[in-house]
Amino acid sequence: MKFCSQCASPISIKIPADDSRERHVCDSCGVIHYFNPRNVVGSIPVYRDQILLCRRAIEPRHGFWTLPAGFMELGESTTTGAARETQEEAGAIVQIGPLYSLLNVPHAEQVHLFYLATMSSPDFHAGEESLEVALFDEKDIPWSDIAFPTVKQTLEWFFADRTAGVFNSSKEFSVRSRDILPTEKI
Repeated sequence: MKFCSQCASPISIKIPADDSRERHVCDSCGVIHYFNPRNVVGSIPVYRDQILLCRRAIEPRHGFWTLPAGFMELGESTTTGAARETQEEAGAIVQIGPLYSLLNVPHAEQVHLFYLATMSSPDFHAGEESLEVALFDEKDIPWSDIAFPTVKQTLEWFFADRTAGVFNSSKEFSVRSRDILPTEKI
C-alpha cells in the first residue's frame, strides 16, 4: 500500500503509538490501515457414508480435489459462507452443523474453517470453479490429488473420528485445530 484509501496521501510503515507492530499509517490524516487474515470457510458435505469433493477448475491447484470452500464475504457469518461456497462450487444444498476444524495458515494470511454438513439428497453439480464433483467412500479418496494441506488434514481427522465413533456418541467433540507450516504448500 502506497497511498491512503481515505485521503490519497502517501503512506509510511511505522509503529503507531500504543501499538507494537509496524502498520501502514497515513502521513497526512493519520489513519492506520490494518491488514488482517482472510477467512476461508467450507464444509465437509456428507451424504450417507460418502464425502462430496470438488475437482478445482481454477488456480491455485487446478485439477486437484478439495472440499467445497472459499473466502468468506463481508456481511455473512462463517456458517452462511460455508453453505454458500458448497452451493456455488458443488451445487449441493447442505445443512451446516458444528465447526469441525480450524487451521491457521499464517504464511498465506488465512484461517480455514470447515463445518460438518449433511446433504439430504445426492443432488449436486459442478459450479463454475469446479471441473467435476463426486461423492467418495473413504477408501476411494484421491489422497495424492488433494489440493491443500488444510483439506487433507481435515479429511484425515474426519475419517479417524468417524472410525472411532465420535460422531455416533452423545458427547460433544472438540474442534480440531493446528497451524499449517510454510513448508506445507497451500
